[in-house]
Amino acid sequence: MKSSTPPLPHIPAGKKAIPGVRNVVVVASGKGGVGKSTTAVNLAVALAAQGLRIALVDADIYGPSVPLMMGLHNRQPKVANKTLFPLENYGVKTISIGYLTNPEQAMIWRGPMASGAVMQLLHDVQWVHDGEEIDILLLDLPPGTGDIHLTLSQQAPISGAVIVTTPQEVALIDCRKAITMFRKVSIPCLGVVENMREFVCPHCGEQSDLFAHDGAKALAEQQKIPLLGGVPLEPRIRQLSDAGTPITVTDPDSPQAAHYHTIANNLLVELDRLPRQVKIDIPVVQQ
Repeated sequence: MKSSTPPLPHIPAGKKAIPGVRNVVVVASGKGGVGKSTTAVNLAVALAAQGLRIALVDADIYGPSVPLMMGLHNRQPKVANKTLFPLENYGVKTISIGYLTNPEQAMIWRGPMASGAVMQLLHDVQWVHDGEEIDILLLDLPPGTGDIHLTLSQQAPISGAVIVTTPQEVALIDCRKAITMFRKVSIPCLGVVENMREFVCPHCGEQSDLFAHDGAKALAEQQKIPLLGGVPLEPRIRQLSDAGTPITVTDPDSPQAAHYHTIANNLLVELDRLPRQVKIDIPVVQQ
């Protein structure tokens, strides 16, 4: 995989940059069950494969899945001077509440407490290592448009949003709501990803449109935002995610992984189209 030129910093006007992070891109869905976290993990690995410095923050406080998908669910991050040091695998630095809690324990927190925890996962982490900043920090949001989304929209320097949906109308309804929310808080929608675009039979290779056809394409055209790409519903993608070895790691040259690389390339194009804000250097906590 060829190396990509690191994107310029895109810090929204009036927002304070996260020390060591050049760009923050949220991955949202509006609805659960559409494969948002699978998309976020494979997108992060695909970007890292291009030589970019990538981080992935699991903002789903109630259902963190990044530790499992990244093969790090049995590890804990180091803590020093009230600062977390992210775990790393497959070239991606990650942090999640799932690294810090019992996986069998439900997080029975009200909205403000959950929102505060997400902000800590952004700001109380040492992202810089050996003087190298993170080019893109992907923020895997929980489903919906609740307290966590509003807090991040108001307080975090979000460069833009990627929306994940499946093609059927029941998913597109909530996807439209997510797009509307981001627009109301002046966060650019960088594009839509159509997940589970079609089912590919693992035995005969025949394709079936289980969840309708081209729903995300029609949505993107209606909303005047880019369609970054689509990913079929294939058993290997799910199996490898459950095993903590994403398809972009296990079989990076496969047709399945190629979909995520296409999405990554298109995301970089859209990110470079954003207006640039000058970022102020902030002192870094030393390990």
